[in-house]
Amino acid sequence: MANTRRSPEESTGAPFRRRALLASAALAAGTPISPAAPAQTPRLSTPGRHAAAQRGTTVRLLAVPEENRGVNWLRSALQVAVEIEFSTIPPYLCGWWSIKNRKCDASRLIRRIISDEMYHLGIVCNLLAGLGGRPRIRESAPTYPGPLPGGVHPGVNVYLSGLTKSLVGDVMMAIEAPAVPLTEGAHDPRSIGVFYEELLKAFRVVAPDLSVHRQMHERIGEDTLRPVRTLEDVERSIEIIKDQGEGTAASAADGQGDGHLAHYYAFAEIYHGRQLREADGDWKFTGAPVPFPDTRPMARVPAGGWDQPPAEAQRLLDDFDTTYTAVLEALDTAWDEGDPRSLKAAVRRMRRLETPAVGLMEIPITGTKETYGPQFRPRR
Repeated sequence: MANTRRSPEESTGAPFRRRALLASAALAAGTPISPAAPAQTPRLSTPGRHAAAQRGTTVRLLAVPEENRGVNWLRSALQVAVEIEFSTIPPYLCGWWSIKNRKCDASRLIRRIISDEMYHLGIVCNLLAGLGGRPRIRESAPTYPGPLPGGVHPGVNVYLSGLTKSLVGDVMMAIEAPAVPLTEGAHDPRSIGVFYEELLKAFRVVAPDLSVHRQMHERIGEDTLRPVRTLEDVERSIEIIKDQGEGTAASAADGQGDGHLAHYYAFAEIYHGRQLREADGDWKFTGAPVPFPDTRPMARVPAGGWDQPPAEAQRLLDDFDTTYTAVLEALDTAWDEGDPRSLKAAVRRMRRLETPAVGLMEIPITGTKETYGPQFRPRR
């Protein structure tokens, strides 16, 4: 990367979009492991100028030959990984918050997956910091409804709502869809896991020096986020993200020896209402029941947010968005300054989001049987 000309991967805020990298996970969601009904083509919200510019950059980024993918390319791709991992958390949180019985199987599964996604976010932020980059979390905060960052899984419309079968099948499972499902799913060689394989391939070729300066060391759920020091650490970290999300090539388990299913299959258990079991090499939903939980009927957040909500809902929305903005700012500060106190502050503030979120889910929308819910819109 000694060329002094500005290369495609040097553009800032560039989501990673392979021209053929990530096919529609909606197709995977229409397979037997996913919703039984054919998936409708989602209507995506009109992207803003910034989003359109990002997608143009990804095309240029993916056009870079593998031998020219250096440290700057890795930084750009890792920023997209930051955006992808963060974008999963709000819809998963909304689904989890809407569940009334937090001790039920569905609640337990989703809560564990949220913790994993926070851990994955920490991993990619550490990787980016290790290369001298600074994650841009508030700047790239996603807008809902809309596509996944960087053009991954094109056709998937990510929205915020209470937990429904549609949210599980069309959003949660679609986001986590593996390249080769073990349960008779359509083979999709362009999953998010493939994106991480491209990242790992570039790391192996470049073999960059990694600095621990500004990397975080923190307990996150059942996992411990540690500084990434060596190529072996990089390989292990990326494999954790892939295995926890999609499972291994031979098993629906997450490959970490903890007895957990990978995210895709855990969500599928909620959708199908049965635990996944393996018999004679086949994986089927024939295990114990996983009852769909009783939930608060949070409606889908419309494009642009709620229109003229009642005063109490507006107060809770303002409270939520103020705290959410503080979470984003604390996360930026944590990796910008290498400040573990800011990371702890972000975690504390994220926990505070639940009270206004659940409060919103108790306020009915006039003329409907549904309720309000959080919008996840940063304050300007």
